[in-house]
Amino acid sequence: MPVVFAFYMAGIMAFLMCAVIVGAGTGLSSGYLGRVLSAYALAMPVAFVCVLFVRPVVLRLTMATLRA
Repeated sequence: MPVVFAFYMAGIMAFLMCAVIVGAGTGLSSGYLGRVLSAYALAMPVAFVCVLFVRPVVLRLTMATLRA
């Protein structure tokens, strides 16, 4: 379950961030979707690995926050 969660979380967040950053950087002109997908091809694997490593830290922070 943690790996599937990381996969979906990374996929959705990477796509949303790519869409916003590409739009802010180059505008919503023609070729926008292609530029987003190109950025996503790099961002998704990086985001997936990052979520796998960060997830345990976030769980501990969440538990510490909720106990306080």
